[in-house]
Amino acid sequence: MTNVMRFKSYVARVEYDGEADLFHGEVINLRDVITFQGKSVRELRKAFRDSVADYLAFCKERGEDPEKPFSGKVLVRLPHELHRDLSHAAAAKGKSLNAWIVERLARKNGRRQGS
Repeated sequence: MTNVMRFKSYVARVEYDGEADLFHGEVINLRDVITFQGKSVRELRKAFRDSVADYLAFCKERGEDPEKPFSGKVLVRLPHELHRDLSHAAAAKGKSLNAWIVERLARKNGRRQGS
C-alpha cells in the first residue's frame, strides 16, 4: 500500500488516524505547508486538490510566485579526485560536466534528457 498522493507537481504523504477515523496528508515537496484531511479516500483526494488550489490562489492574491516543488538545481559535494575524474570524462565526450552528469543520470533512470 502506498501512502503517497500526487496532484499536478505536488506530492503528499498520507496517514490514517484510527482514533479520529480520519485520513490526513501533507505536501512533502515544498517548504511551504499545505495540509488536508478527509473521512474517505474520495474526500481526501478532493481536499488535496482543493488545498493546492487554495495555496496557488493565496500566492496569486499576494502577488507571489508559488514555491516550485523542484528548482532543477542540486548541490552535490564530491571528493576532489572524483570531481576531477568526472570533469575529464565529460571533456572527453565534448560536454560540460553538468550536461554529462544530467545525461548519465537520465539514462540510468530510464529517461531521455529533458523528459
